[in-house]
Amino acid sequence: MSFSLYRAALLGALAVPLPACAAPFTLSSPDLGPRATLREAQVFKGFGCKGANLSPALQWRGVPAGARSLALTVYDPDAPTGSGWWHWQVVNLPPTLDGLAADAGAVGGAALPDGAVQGPSDFGARGYGGACPPQGDRPHRYIFTLYALKVAALDVPADASAALIGFMVRANAIGQATFTATYGR
Repeated sequence: MSFSLYRAALLGALAVPLPACAAPFTLSSPDLGPRATLREAQVFKGFGCKGANLSPALQWRGVPAGARSLALTVYDPDAPTGSGWWHWQVVNLPPTLDGLAADAGAVGGAALPDGAVQGPSDFGARGYGGACPPQGDRPHRYIFTLYALKVAALDVPADASAALIGFMVRANAIGQATFTATYGR
């Protein structure tokens, strides 16, 4: 092949549009910056803590193709329990949703979309339970994770434990986005 034919073939190949890359699956909060410390608004009210117990506003983008529902968890791996501490779990969020307003985690779920189900926090309520690490502990990590699920809904029993919900979420996940905030007192 002559150089001019090679060059024409190469230029022709470069002119073919490449498929668009999917946006990365990301989760963030306008209430918290990257590597943020939770504010008193997100701290539990009780157990010696005096916060407002409001879940932060959350936003996400790049939900993977094929997601049929979303699930959200907030987990503290540093809690001195031997198994961490579940602060919030929500399943059966629609995949078209792009965020949740502040205090969407209120007990009762009035600010959540129809069909969404809140699992129990380790505080015992079905709703957001804010940060409340033991006095004097090093700051704890609060891992916010949004999962894209391959099922339209998780059929979780009304008395499902946080561990069971976590198992079902992970067993059906096709993608996840996460960020971590900290808090100590």
